[in-house]
Amino acid sequence: MAAAKEEKEPMNFVHKNAILCETVTKENRTQKLYTNYSINPFKTLHVVAGKPNSKYDSEDGEEDPHFKKIIERANQEPTKKFAFPQTEAQEIGWVTRPLLEKDRSDRRLHFPHQMSEMTKYMETFWRIEEAKKINTDANTA
Repeated sequence: MAAAKEEKEPMNFVHKNAILCETVTKENRTQKLYTNYSINPFKTLHVVAGKPNSKYDSEDGEEDPHFKKIIERANQEPTKKFAFPQTEAQEIGWVTRPLLEKDRSDRRLHFPHQMSEMTKYMETFWRIEEAKKINTDANTA
């Protein structure tokens, strides 16, 4: 059986070059050269001040408006950056406007804080207890 199998020829330079050319062609078909480089606004910058006696480092430093715009946009909250939530987690709390405007005169939707006799009594009791505690702490110190 082993004699029936033909042995493969070792790869020569022509075969290796053909494989390399095919690989490069496939890579060039899918790759795109990116030449538009800019600063990463999400990475912290370490600004180094100029030398105080240098004539090249003046106090009237030039400000790049494009760079400033990118940094300001990166520091905004997501609701101001994007019209819609970008992730599922952002959907929670994305719309923060109340569905109805508050109308304190409408008794159907406004329930002001009301105290019963028992809650008034207990609130007074806890205030007195707190005052006693503060007085004993002040006297022991």
